[in-house]
Amino acid sequence: MAVRDDLLAAVERSPRAAGAHDRAAWVGLFTGDARVEDPVGSRPHVGREEIARFYDTFIGPRDITFHRDLDIVSDSVVLRDLELEVAMGPAVTMFIPAFLRYDLREVNGEWQIAVLRAYWELPAMMAQFLRTGSRALAPALQLSRGLLGNQGLGGTAGFMTGFRRAGTRHKTLVESFLRAAARGDKFAAYRALAPTATTTLGDSHVLDAAELVERLHGASSVKVNGAGPTVTVSVASDHGRAIMFADVAWRGKQINRIQYFPG
Repeated sequence: MAVRDDLLAAVERSPRAAGAHDRAAWVGLFTGDARVEDPVGSRPHVGREEIARFYDTFIGPRDITFHRDLDIVSDSVVLRDLELEVAMGPAVTMFIPAFLRYDLREVNGEWQIAVLRAYWELPAMMAQFLRTGSRALAPALQLSRGLLGNQGLGGTAGFMTGFRRAGTRHKTLVESFLRAAARGDKFAAYRALAPTATTTLGDSHVLDAAELVERLHGASSVKVNGAGPTVTVSVASDHGRAIMFADVAWRGKQINRIQYFPG
């Protein structure tokens, strides 16, 4: 329990530093070789120098509030199911359904973030942004200046790769797998899996597909999103809450890997 509390406390320093607009404190939460993927599917920011530029582009100019639904700790990983409230300017506030994954590493007796992955849908966020109409003009100009000024053309292009993500077809596939597992239809569930698909409890504990189906008995999805090649599902089942990551094939209709993190 002490380690769990320590990990959660380490993660909680991130929204606290962001809310205080404390650049040095936020960047200092990361290991020297840390990686930030935000959103997953975009080009990662590696090392504190790039992470500092990420802060200057996306965090520093905005007020971000974390509305948490669920925290899960697995080994040295903390998963957070939440909604991000992002004030882009005085007249534009975005509400972004997201999942955050923090991989932590102990450095000199202190837990630091080695990898931060943010699973949220860039196209959906942009659509929400544009629906604000003329109010989006000033925040859009500010974001564009920040992207080009801090990230350059290459970094801006790297951010835009986040538009390619698991879409409606992939989410339908994963939700069909979940519904089949929920009603105990193993054969229908198995059909959604690639022949070489792996299923694990957490990151690495091998979980037989039949056991996963059992764990998903009576399950329903609370939230689903697609980022990069991953469909992420917040699950409620007879066994309680969980978060499930399903890596999908870009082409075809198959799930290549499932990682299941129970609460």
